[in-house]
Amino acid sequence: MPLLDHFGIIAPFYDRVFGSTKIGIWQRALDLPFEGLLLDAAGGTGRVAQHLGCPLCQVIVADASFQMVQETQNKPGLLASTTTIEKLPFSDCSFERVLMVDALHHVVNQRQTCMEMWRVLKPGGRLVIEEPDIETVFVKFLALAEKILLMRSHFISPARIASIFEGLPAEINITRQDNIAWVIVERLD
Repeated sequence: MPLLDHFGIIAPFYDRVFGSTKIGIWQRALDLPFEGLLLDAAGGTGRVAQHLGCPLCQVIVADASFQMVQETQNKPGLLASTTTIEKLPFSDCSFERVLMVDALHHVVNQRQTCMEMWRVLKPGGRLVIEEPDIETVFVKFLALAEKILLMRSHFISPARIASIFEGLPAEINITRQDNIAWVIVERLD
């Protein structure tokens, strides 16, 4: 447990501060629309999930912060689950799509988190991890600021994220724009 629940504190105004300006990028990365289940892992308030525009999918937002999940419940079309992402309460191969936006650097165990998202992803499904690109100067300063704020952040490079999935039946692509990287993992088995 972190020393301070930063996300619980900012939950009531999180959407207004961080917004959701990359909807088109997320829609393309997830290959929307599709029919089935979409997991927004560590999705906080559902700020991204609520705008994805996938009328045939059921969206579940999972997050460890109870206060963030409370905010999610005020958004139509989203189901919410308070849980750690390192141990998801879902069956194997239950989601056609899994999305994690700006959150992998906040989890305690990044490898375990990635393996959990892989576990719940159906064969033929797609996992999209968006992270600040630690290889850029701006994000190096962001990482320092989060350390000063006593956040448990641990940024890793896009290549290191991709390496977690090596040896699995997966096609892995990395794209970058500005200070952001997307690791897109297609489950091939």
